[in-house]
Amino acid sequence: MDIRRCARPACSEPSAAHMAYDYANRVVWLDAPAGTDGGATWGLCASHAGALRVPRGWAIEDRRRPPAAFHPPIAV
Repeated sequence: MDIRRCARPACSEPSAAHMAYDYANRVVWLDAPAGTDGGATWGLCASHAGALRVPRGWAIEDRRRPPAAFHPPIAV
């Protein structure tokens, strides 16, 4: 299996998010790489995904989920 790389020019970092957009509704989505099939999406590394800016009037929906925090049980 090939590792998907960041789509930004001159960046060869592995993608940490997949970006897709809808022109009609002026929205950009960021999904976790495992949550997409790689169809009409572009991979972005963590740095470029975190710095993503969209045109005025557009919205970003970051649908990536942070990993659930592990809280070990408290011994009594």
